Amino acid sequence: MSLIKAPEEIKKLHQGGELLSKTLREIRAACVAGVTSEELDAIARKRFAEAGATPSFLGYRISTQDPAYPGALCVSINEEVVHGLPIPARIIKEGDIVGLDIGVWYEGLATDMATTVIVGKVDQKVQGLVKDTRESLVRGISVIKAGKWVGDIGEAIEDYLAPKKYGIVKDLVGHGVGHAVHEEPQVPNYRDDRLPKVKLQTGMVLAIEPMVTLGDWRVRMKPDGWTIVTADKSLAAHFEVTIVVTEEGYDLITPWPDV
Repeated sequence: MSLIKAPEEIKKLHQGGELLSKTLREIRAACVAGVTSEELDAIARKRFAEAGATPSFLGYRISTQDPAYPGALCVSINEEVVHGLPIPARIIKEGDIVGLDIGVWYEGLATDMATTVIVGKVDQKVQGLVKDTRESLVRGISVIKAGKWVGDIGEAIEDYLAPKKYGIVKDLVGHGVGHAVHEEPQVPNYRDDRLPKVKLQTGMVLAIEPMVTLGDWRVRMKPDGWTIVTADKSLAAHFEVTIVVTEEGYDLITPWPDV
């Protein structure tokens, strides 16, 4: 499995990323009070089927002993950090913050992205969490270019978030993507000198995804075997884009769904 994607592969990744972003934009618009997580998941399944694409999360297993993921879309509500289940249906309520994480196989290549939606009115602290998590992703990808290091991404994210006293989840990280849903290298959202130093190279495709809390960084898994929640039940936000490293910086594979 190559870390470097060929030009023809990058072209296909762009096409898959456009589909993914367009689908997530539609799901964002539909994420309002009263809608169910199952209805949001149905949008993803329908749009992918229409495009001849396959949900990369549906049926995914981390290992053969783990349960298969039951949806095309992760719907993580409030203290759920990532991998919240869309099935059975859960009703989105006024004041929820909802993480929407989605991936697709298109022309044999995988892309991945996520956004967090504020449903109705929330207080300024919660607004700040969502805004700052997104901005930390902007800061992280802004340092990317060939010749830099994977660790530079996490440093930029941490340098933005740490002064604001947020919790930066450490048990979950970004990753390579393209030939598989999850590839090397790991891309932490913080400084971690224990990981091997990996130089960014032209053609590397990475999914960068800060996961941030209003409390402590520690997380735990719910009994369903998938949903990751904050250990202290504080609210969490999550944003993700897929990019390809270039000589001068990066190219966005999955356009932002909220602009």
